[in-house]
Amino acid sequence: MMGSAETGRLRWRCRRGMRELDVVLVRYLERDWPTAPAAERAAFGELLERQDPEVNALVFGGLDPQDEALARVLECLRRPT
Repeated sequence: MMGSAETGRLRWRCRRGMRELDVVLVRYLERDWPTAPAAERAAFGELLERQDPEVNALVFGGLDPQDEALARVLECLRRPT
């Protein structure tokens, strides 16, 4: 389980310049991140380091990354609520 400080930091990093990204990133944080394996957690953290246009292209553009953990994170992000 994640601590409140860690949750707050991740939630802040989920804030983007695009509302659509905010929604899907926070949803992943709340729904999937707590039980995600370490590799997926790391991939989510790396995704949050990328610029908005790249994140948008990965999440909504359907680009498939070579990294398996990131691919699983994107699958979760693309999954409807």
